[in-house]
Amino acid sequence: MNTATFKQLNLIEPLQRAVMEEGYTHPTPIQERAIPSLLEGRDLLGCAQTGTGKTAAFALPIIQRLTLQRKPLSPRGARALILTPTRELAAQIDESFRVYGKHLPLRRAVVFGGVGQYPQVKALSGGVDVLVATPGRLLDLMGQKHLRLDHLEVFVLDEADRMLDMGFIHDVRRVIAALPHKRQSLFFSATMPREIVALADSMVNDPVKVSVTPSATTVDRIDQRVMFVSRKNKRDLLHHVLKDSDVSRALVFTRTKHGANKVVKQLAGTNVRADAIHGNKSQTSRMNALEDFRRGKIRVLVATDIAARGIDVDGITHVINYDLPNIPDSYVHRIGRTARAGAEGIAISFCDQEEAPYLTDIQKLIRVKVPVTEDHPWHVPTSLIETRKEKEKVTRGNGSRRGRRKSYGSRRTGVAVTA
Repeated sequence: MNTATFKQLNLIEPLQRAVMEEGYTHPTPIQERAIPSLLEGRDLLGCAQTGTGKTAAFALPIIQRLTLQRKPLSPRGARALILTPTRELAAQIDESFRVYGKHLPLRRAVVFGGVGQYPQVKALSGGVDVLVATPGRLLDLMGQKHLRLDHLEVFVLDEADRMLDMGFIHDVRRVIAALPHKRQSLFFSATMPREIVALADSMVNDPVKVSVTPSATTVDRIDQRVMFVSRKNKRDLLHHVLKDSDVSRALVFTRTKHGANKVVKQLAGTNVRADAIHGNKSQTSRMNALEDFRRGKIRVLVATDIAARGIDVDGITHVINYDLPNIPDSYVHRIGRTARAGAEGIAISFCDQEEAPYLTDIQKLIRVKVPVTEDHPWHVPTSLIETRKEKEKVTRGNGSRRGRRKSYGSRRTGVAVTA
């Protein structure tokens, strides 16, 4: 149990007031460990997932620095830049800066693709304190001379591993190359593959290292269940699960964009209000779907892994894995959308015979054997699933690891293809 309070973190009064108004009294572990060092101006290397409170961990000290070291804004310039992989996450981070800085004169802008750039250009024209951006639109505006970063004081790279997954790593390097050498740098990533470690080494200087891995605690708070079912019966099983009135706000995951659209169409046929969020959707439709879900206008949001990255909606009662992810880390990210801020939640996974190896790898990662729910009309006997697992073991034993790895997809392409 964390006994520290926000009052002990030496935050200025307007920030203390904003935090209290949001109902926060105790910082999360990453906030308690990161904020003091960031207030001292140290660089930071943080290994943390969404749901750990990392946005406040960097937003609060950034706002305090910009307030206490007030400087005139440079035309088309920014004092702090937060670079993030998705539009939804950019919008949410911008909203966090608005909430925490509401008692201070803070000029903000958020820029991302998929919408017209004129309002963004106008917002940047006089300069801003805080700019939240996705890589593509940021580089576009820089190339058109609508933005300059030569006076930047703080740079935050958020979700670095997802930048790699989505193919943005070269864009990120271009942005870093345009930054002034003298700056405070914050680097966040949920995982640390080799390419990300190399990127971090090139970006931060003598950083404070903070590692917060909530997987175990998150998993402990979530009631996990797996339902064995044939692929052809998943549609009926989803309808069956959603008949439960306790499923008041559900986030459903599919592996592909086509699959997400198909599930929404199927749900419409059963009078369940749902919408999809994925890479082929326009920015406007994605934001509208997310807002409808947040406000309870739709009960079910169907998403792919990349599109859902960073979604932080209170009150998600259930996460339903319509398709099990072929990368175990994605499972932890998915189910972490429920049980936020200490609440409890339920994660239900549908598993057909082809997905049995994915379940095995997930259970190895989380070190928990997910309980099987047999009480549904389309239950496939565990013996059939075990038969599939045994076939996989034989395949591995025959030296066919390359073929199996290919079916899983690499960490880079396996995720990116499903956006």
